[in-house]
Amino acid sequence: MKVIVAKTAGFCFGVKRAVDTVYQEIEKGGKIYTYGEIIHNEEVVKDLENKGVTVLNSKEELEQLQEGTVIIRSHGVSRDIYELINSKQGLKLVDASCPFVVKIHKIVEEESRKGKKIVVIGDEKHPEVQGIVGFSDTPVTVVQTKEEAENFENDPSQPVCIVSQTTFNLKKFEELVEIFNKKGYDINTVNTICSATEQRQSEAREIASQVDAMIVIGGKHSSNTRKLFEICSEMCRDTRLIQTLADLDSGFPDSTSCVGITAGASTPNYIIEEVQSNVRGTDF
Repeated sequence: MKVIVAKTAGFCFGVKRAVDTVYQEIEKGGKIYTYGEIIHNEEVVKDLENKGVTVLNSKEELEQLQEGTVIIRSHGVSRDIYELINSKQGLKLVDASCPFVVKIHKIVEEESRKGKKIVVIGDEKHPEVQGIVGFSDTPVTVVQTKEEAENFENDPSQPVCIVSQTTFNLKKFEELVEIFNKKGYDINTVNTICSATEQRQSEAREIASQVDAMIVIGGKHSSNTRKLFEICSEMCRDTRLIQTLADLDSGFPDSTSCVGITAGASTPNYIIEEVQSNVRGTDF
């Protein structure tokens, strides 16, 4: 029985940094809040809640706070959230935003101040994208599909700056940028898909092309995990998306001799190890 586990599976730098930050603050004591789930993994969020961390799900909840430590999630937040926290004397701000996301905030802030139209390639419902949009001084268009890119129109005299959600599918990003470039606008494209995402997607594609079955582990709200599932599904017909070992509730066909495993950037190593051990121990 052969099992191939992706070397890039599990916590990326930004996620590990964010999670470590929360645990460090817990050790210091006091009331701790995270603005949104610190990462998109239910197991991690549940553990933090058991240790007394409260998740703030809206700006309204934040406005009601008078004291405590507020930790900015790894996905980042819009500029007005930073300003709101800093305006309250009883609140301590701890920024656990991924540095790659913060870099996009700075690009959007600087380019929009030059009067450029900002285009974000990504999912407008994702907190990372909402945070990026909140740093622009000019109107922002969020594009996720070919149809949206083809329908995009802009004043020809206004330059355009294109950035991407860090976890967007690289291949799709390149396809959308090509559509924009054909429109003849003055466009500055910055590929802000993080290197860890690119490596993870590339390795997942390679492994999925070699195996009989592929397992993708990650939170159901995790954008980068969904992208991995899409990529693996294109290469391997029997691709399964699970959050924990408990979700792996059906066996594999008798013809299965090799299984691949990858995981999203918010998946703890112990979950990957549990799934790996279980698959290795399965009698095919």
